[in-house]
Amino acid sequence: MSSSHHLVKLPPNELSYIKTFIVRFMSFTTKMKSDFKNKIYITMINYWSWWWEVDNDRDALARTILTISVPILAILWYKWTGSFTNRGRNRVPPGPYGLPVVGYLPFLSHNLHERFTEMAHRYGPIFSLRLGSKFHVVVNSMDLAKVVARELDQTFANRNPPITALTITYGALDVVWSNNNAHWRNMRKLLGRKREMQKQREHLDRIFESVIEERIKTNSRKMEGAVEEDGRKDFLQIMLELKDQKDASTSFDIVQIKALLFDILTATTDTASTMVEWVMAEILRNPDVKTKIQEELMKVVGMDNIVEESHLPKLKYLDAVVKETFRIHPPLPLLIQRCPDESCMVDGYQIPKGSIVYINVWAIQHDPKNWTNPLEFKPERFLNGKWDYSGTNMKFLPFGSGRRICPGVPLGEKMLMYILASLLHSFEWILPKDEEFELSDEFGFVTKKRKPLVAIPFQRLSNSTLYE
Repeated sequence: MSSSHHLVKLPPNELSYIKTFIVRFMSFTTKMKSDFKNKIYITMINYWSWWWEVDNDRDALARTILTISVPILAILWYKWTGSFTNRGRNRVPPGPYGLPVVGYLPFLSHNLHERFTEMAHRYGPIFSLRLGSKFHVVVNSMDLAKVVARELDQTFANRNPPITALTITYGALDVVWSNNNAHWRNMRKLLGRKREMQKQREHLDRIFESVIEERIKTNSRKMEGAVEEDGRKDFLQIMLELKDQKDASTSFDIVQIKALLFDILTATTDTASTMVEWVMAEILRNPDVKTKIQEELMKVVGMDNIVEESHLPKLKYLDAVVKETFRIHPPLPLLIQRCPDESCMVDGYQIPKGSIVYINVWAIQHDPKNWTNPLEFKPERFLNGKWDYSGTNMKFLPFGSGRRICPGVPLGEKMLMYILASLLHSFEWILPKDEEFELSDEFGFVTKKRKPLVAIPFQRLSNSTLYE
């Protein structure tokens, strides 16, 4: 056979088979222009003819591989072009098309919140994109966040947990990733009671097992009269009592208790420690802010005392500093993803059932329409007393809004204020010499400083016994 690659006619049986396949495939893409379909049709026939002609005797394996790969490529082509036509027909939010199979994943940068904010400038306050097989929607404005988190709160109250979340939460049995159901509502009610955690160790599951077993033994001794009670019950004690109840609507099993303890542990330690670092970084970058905080502490606490919980409500300026830090450096810049349990309309666009929906809090809290000079650290914004963490003011949503707002806000807020007040009242803080100061962040489940803060403490109180 000649080695030249001129096109030849295929054998009738092969040509019939390929034509039938391509015609059926092209019938799927009915929204395409006819001339475009014809070009694809001719190209595929010619391409197959070329492969048949090239070394017909030796390359049977190559033709077999091609015979298998063409249908696969055709299906991928159909799904890719189908996303184009569905975008117009169902009027889903605008956005980039991406690539077959992987969607827009290859084009995303590491800091998703900043990348999504840039995309909002191009596509508008609500846009969509496909990441792998999942359809995602990103909401970037205060008004649309109100629609999702408040007006359609019931519709968007479910989650679509990733595999990692399912693994560490025992199958989404915790309060963060559980869907909006009776189990989740019981956990929310329980988190409204007193919270008290045991000390943290490396392996969380082993901790929870040992803590629960020890508490069960303590309960047994109490039943036998070996331990006297003072009338108060801590959080774990309440959960273990609920576990033993016969009422299925309020009882918990051991796995559910461990999942909830995991939520409390991570929310009150990881988030709190991250925000302590961000607040201290902003304070050290703004010496006048540090001076005002310490003047307030001197007035409220005094130089002969240490910080106590009763002092916290009186520290108005420190509270404003914390809120301004949450505005500029929200720990969850995209919050926890929501998932509608039915298709609905937002801003004239259809949000399909099962979509993954993000509220870009970082964009809202850096929007010049909502905040004057949004990149400037200015705690005075929050001194008028109208701001809190309840999510009712859609300009300020560090913990979300609606029924899926973070349930640990009261505990986390008090813990953060107490730690910061104690650090700033008891010590003077300076940066090491030649320390390069920067505030770039690193996106993750909790957004942290890219470069950890290093600061040197010096004793501030004259009475050394206060440090004992």
